[in-house]
Amino acid sequence: QVHLQESGGGSVQAGGSLSLSCATSGFTFSRYFMGWFRQAPGKERVFVAAISSTGTATYFADSVKGRFTVSRDNAKNTVYLQMNSLKFEDTGVYYCAATGQKIGNHYRNTYEYEYWGQGTQVTVSS
Repeated sequence: QVHLQESGGGSVQAGGSLSLSCATSGFTFSRYFMGWFRQAPGKERVFVAAISSTGTATYFADSVKGRFTVSRDNAKNTVYLQMNSLKFEDTGVYYCAATGQKIGNHYRNTYEYEYWGQGTQVTVSS
């Protein structure tokens, strides 16, 4: 059974940092492209960051470039999102997602991902 579990969310003041983790099981993690998305209240789910199966390629939304980093540990079946210099607009529920397909440059699209976690809340106060 496939399972993705995010953790590390919480409340932080603007300018602070948080580190999210997404522990996975039930599929061959090292063969899957991983993404992070967030959803603010009343808004659609949007792309934040992604990382290739080997970890050699990473991708970021323009809004988080230079502030967020994404990494993975294939031995632990876990993907991470380090968030620094947080802004109020970073508030939302953060989801990790996985796909085993070759999605090329379509990594920003939610429908490209096969598996999703349940999300973790990040609240940034200004």
